[in-house]
Amino acid sequence: MEKDATYAKDGTVDYHGNPSNKKETGTWKACPYILGTECCERLAYYGMSSNLVLYFKHRLNQHNASAANNVSNWGGTCYITPLIGAFLADAYLGRYWTIACFSSIYLIGMTLLTLSASVSGLKPTCYAKDKCQATDTQSTVCFIALYQIALGAGGIQPCVSSYGADQFDDADDSEKKSKSSFFNWFYFSINIGALLSFSLLVWIQDNVGFGWGFGISAVAMAIAVLSFFSGTRLYRNQKPGGSPLTRICQVVVASFRKYKVIVPADKSLLYETANAESNIKGSRKLDHTNDLRLVSQLPT
Repeated sequence: MEKDATYAKDGTVDYHGNPSNKKETGTWKACPYILGTECCERLAYYGMSSNLVLYFKHRLNQHNASAANNVSNWGGTCYITPLIGAFLADAYLGRYWTIACFSSIYLIGMTLLTLSASVSGLKPTCYAKDKCQATDTQSTVCFIALYQIALGAGGIQPCVSSYGADQFDDADDSEKKSKSSFFNWFYFSINIGALLSFSLLVWIQDNVGFGWGFGISAVAMAIAVLSFFSGTRLYRNQKPGGSPLTRICQVVVASFRKYKVIVPADKSLLYETANAESNIKGSRKLDHTNDLRLVSQLPT
């Protein structure tokens, strides 16, 4: 009983790979680092992206239609890449390493974008205010940085909120109640980052320069990375469970091969693992149900 009260029951482990000690890891001890990461990442993202159309138009000398189209394509990519990040996190890397790797890619992209807007030779040549000309190389560097940011965002966006939820054990009633409070603070952090971006950083880009605006966003992303790594010793980590596509294919094949099998009314007669946990790391056993039955039972 004492051991059950000491360790989390949801299968999470600490950064050493040992069962999570509830007194030393997770809950509100770990969440401030995750909330700080999200707030700074959103500040960096919105601060960089809110004025991209104007940057393409006035600095890269693109027409309105081309600038809007390029921003739309980039924004669409930012919404597609989370599919990659979510798959890698659940199947192979786990949420911690997915956030760690992709946030580093994100920071490199933000740094490169800042250099492309401020360093001589990389930034477009301006002859007057809002009248600039960019070479093909300068435009290429800018777009490489932007799509590197899109890739980095794809590893952070689908994982941060779930990683925060991992810090609370659903088997513990007090921690389960605290999880809802975490999500309130999580969305509050997003809104704080967005508020600072749309007010302060947009003003800086319009009145001081894009180099300064992108630079502050890059610094905010650096703080996000630092905040995330600072909480490493306190995090609870779910083990990745392997590719879900493989398991889906196994279910489909088994369904076709055994569609004539009569399902016994007593579930204890079914062939399955005897213990309460799933054999798939990071997953739980599913309760039996008839709701998804597709083929009627055939008489022998």
